Amino acid sequence: MAQIKTDTEIEKIRRSSLLVGKTIAEVARHMRPGISTIELDKVAETFIRDNGAKPAFKGYHGYPATLCISVNEVVVHGIPGKQELKDGDLVSIDCGTIIDGYYGDSAFSFGIGEISEDIRLLMERTRESLYRGIAAAFSGKRIGDIGFEVQSYVEGYGYSVVRDLVGHGLGTGLHEKPEVPNFGKRGSGSKLEEGMVICIEPMINLGSRMVVQERDGWTIRTADRKPSAHFEHAIAIGKEKAEILSSFSEIEEVTNENIYIIR
Repeated sequence: MAQIKTDTEIEKIRRSSLLVGKTIAEVARHMRPGISTIELDKVAETFIRDNGAKPAFKGYHGYPATLCISVNEVVVHGIPGKQELKDGDLVSIDCGTIIDGYYGDSAFSFGIGEISEDIRLLMERTRESLYRGIAAAFSGKRIGDIGFEVQSYVEGYGYSVVRDLVGHGLGTGLHEKPEVPNFGKRGSGSKLEEGMVICIEPMINLGSRMVVQERDGWTIRTADRKPSAHFEHAIAIGKEKAEILSSFSEIEEVTNENIYIIR
């Protein structure tokens, strides 16, 4: 069963999630063609620890890094390494933190330099699908209502929804119940209750919804190697609407309120 959080617990999750947004913004300040993903990971780990928190992903089930950095056809769980960003790349940064035993989790996708119109629209519409899912997440609604809003919006543009990976509950665990798919039917699934905290995270592909896992045991990429975008917010379920606990505002300040970065 999903846990109902107290107001105090929600504030702790908010504090941790807000630091995630600030961390991604700090990483964005360093993003440019030619920088390696491991350099960005070091920026994130230093920033998190300097702010009195711990990286949530590092060591989680053996994951070796602070960030998941997923480039172009990589959907999620890209391990930072020697790969250098280049002009035209689509880059998803997924980050988690722990403060006072409570997790924060959020993700944002960027374009590097001059990006194609297809990638720009994919990112823009993936982000919009996130907010449409959030708008359907309040007490009395069901998990399927969230997925329906995401799925119906993006499939209207010919995109596909990754079905092998889902959103999740958040609290003293990084991945708590319930699972939150980005597809579904209205009125289906478990009922949302006031005080639940969940992460909604659309992972939307330009091509087929099929994905494969690489030999490293983590990296998930599209089977057709077409680009994928990813955005994520942590939210608390309210009586009449959801409250967003994470934030993109610091990130948007870095990108001048555009989804993409030009270097």
